[in-house]
Amino acid sequence: MSLVKIAVLDMNNNHANEGMRCILQLIRSVQGNDHAELAFNVFNVRANNEIPGLDYDVYISSGGPGSPLASEESWEEPYFALIDQLFNWNRQNDRKKFVFLICHSFQLTIRHLELGLLSKRKSTSFGIFPVHKTDGGCSDDLFQGLADPFYAVDSRDYQITEPNLERINELGASILCLEKIRPHVPLDRAVMAMRFSPEIIGTQFHPEADNEGMLRYFLTDEKRNQIVTNFGQEKYDEMVAYLQDPDKIALTESVILPGFLRQAIATFASSDQFIEQN
Repeated sequence: MSLVKIAVLDMNNNHANEGMRCILQLIRSVQGNDHAELAFNVFNVRANNEIPGLDYDVYISSGGPGSPLASEESWEEPYFALIDQLFNWNRQNDRKKFVFLICHSFQLTIRHLELGLLSKRKSTSFGIFPVHKTDGGCSDDLFQGLADPFYAVDSRDYQITEPNLERINELGASILCLEKIRPHVPLDRAVMAMRFSPEIIGTQFHPEADNEGMLRYFLTDEKRNQIVTNFGQEKYDEMVAYLQDPDKIALTESVILPGFLRQAIATFASSDQFIEQN
């Protein structure tokens, strides 16, 4: 099989984070465990206005802090141009481009494609929460290894609600997951994952988050004090317990992004084999 080139779009705007470490670690893990021929480059999109071209096979666009609402920042126009180019490429070419959009990138793309209402939440969602599959999520290969609900890291001030079903159907997209059921809260449940096309998927939650690294991070005095101050001791204790549970985010981390990469690799291998035979 030929080399699979991965573009990692860093959307963190030079803010320290665990997400990029987790993404790169997952790529290296699939590379080692599956003996896959992978190579990756990181593009600092928001801070340096670095945008990859179309010479990559796989694109993973990270989460990030700050507002996903429309702005005049110089990176936005070229970023959305790339998103449009990737969709157009897949409509016109047999060898597809695979794209995974995480949290901030997911919100930006939903806004750009007008697939739902992007708005600020009444309060920050921060923690490890149950995520519920829709019928589409239950039948999607990428979520087959997860229970319903499954658990994932959620960290956001914004949300996607009021999905534009006409636009979703026009694009051939499907909603895969919704946020936790809140019977006593009279608010719409946010969209937590969407498949935009067979090759392009996004999640509102953080599928890259790993339990060991995050546990180390949460046990530092600075992070513990920050969480207890903002969310309370009970929330902190719950998150630490969930990080030590192999059936919570450790399972989610092991299934979704590795599965996405393996699907891409398998598709390219099949395509390469077909070309060789013909």
